[in-house]
Amino acid sequence: MKKALGYLKNKFILATVIFVVYALLLDDNDIFNIISQRSKLSALQAEKSRIEEDLEETRSTLKKLEERSEIEKFAREKKLFKKDDEDVFVIFYE
Repeated sequence: MKKALGYLKNKFILATVIFVVYALLLDDNDIFNIISQRSKLSALQAEKSRIEEDLEETRSTLKKLEERSEIEKFAREKKLFKKDDEDVFVIFYE
């Protein structure tokens, strides 16, 4: 114990310890802030990859819709459009 107190009497070691404590705990960019920012970054990267997958799916759907028959099929199946003389029944399963 006396040896540890002897090291703290050295002004260079004391200044280094104070600097490390300040940098890790008291500064604006402390260790807790860095950890929370990294978790936010990983969440945003996951959301970005999900959005990119949705974008690719939308692009492929748009590519398919270049033909007239595909437009009608898409409108009937996905958007529930109908012709004037038709009735559309939507069945939901619970």
